[in-house]
Amino acid sequence: MMVIGVPVEIKSGESRVALSPGGINDLVMKGFKVNVEKGAGERIGFSDEAYANAGAKIVSRTILYKNSEMIVKVKEPQASEIAMLSKGQVVFSYLHLASDKTQTLGLLEKKVIGIAFETITANDGSLPLLTPMSEIAGTLAIQQGSYFLCKPFGGSGVLLGGVAGAKKGHVLVLGGGVVGTRAIAAALGQGAEVTVIDISLARLKYIEMIFNNRVNLLISNVENIKQSLRIADLIIGGVLIPGRIAPKLVTEKMLDLIKPGSVMVDVAIDQGGCFETSHPTTHYDPVFSVKGIQHYCVANMPGAVSKTASMALEAAILPYVAKIANNPLDAIKNDINIRNGVNVFEGKLTNKGVAEAVGIKYE
Repeated sequence: MMVIGVPVEIKSGESRVALSPGGINDLVMKGFKVNVEKGAGERIGFSDEAYANAGAKIVSRTILYKNSEMIVKVKEPQASEIAMLSKGQVVFSYLHLASDKTQTLGLLEKKVIGIAFETITANDGSLPLLTPMSEIAGTLAIQQGSYFLCKPFGGSGVLLGGVAGAKKGHVLVLGGGVVGTRAIAAALGQGAEVTVIDISLARLKYIEMIFNNRVNLLISNVENIKQSLRIADLIIGGVLIPGRIAPKLVTEKMLDLIKPGSVMVDVAIDQGGCFETSHPTTHYDPVFSVKGIQHYCVANMPGAVSKTASMALEAAILPYVAKIANNPLDAIKNDINIRNGVNVFEGKLTNKGVAEAVGIKYE
């Protein structure tokens, strides 16, 4: 059994933690030793004392990275964290390597085993460790988008639900997956008019059924996107190709079609973004304007609701933590779904989508 380490998250605006005291206790009861960095959960109300009472050893950052064989964290390792990794260590977290060649090279150089939450699969091909954060991000996309539609924050001054005597706002959702479905539900909940565009006719039929024919449904092509951009007040980009760079569905030229003061929320920004004019932002400086269109491109959206997000993430990852830490090589060899999560393995890049995106040899 490997010694598991849970560090403080240091990415800007990130206050999630990978495991709660309850999750730690579950692992300790199974016989694992767990190191928790001092202060790892204090920002969301999990004290060091609670972790210690659950059976964890509270340690410094240096000791944690030195003495833990498996690092379980939320966000991709930052440069200072990569510097502390050592050969053969398992890093189990969101990695999003396709849009981050620097991180990819760093993990390869350190010869770690990097297992990405976002590419672990289920037997039906779904992404069980990405799903909870996608659900949260889809809901937040509407919440944050409607906030920045307000005039004092640079928006057009449109209320999505409208009122008597004023028409509803129009939400365009690009991608009808988990993010898109949650965004649709939140937008309908606010009373907005909603259009969704997806490449899959079967997915559109599913959305038609679950939302009782209350959503405008269009197949994805350039003309449908252009026509929908003309009437949209809030545009949600929720397109995902697992492990790969997101396709650029809205080009810079297309911004000329959008009404001034409209808001674009790029939930795909972790994978490079699905708007050509997107670049990552933080919770402390979340929006920027291009051609009068507000762009919200926070790269860790669920971090805004860090307690909810931490608990949802733990519920999804905990069985995988135990299985991998028990014997990582056996887990990788015998479980195709965990094997799909392996992005780097002791100096080799083992995910085809990432390899194509960053231009490094796939093995």
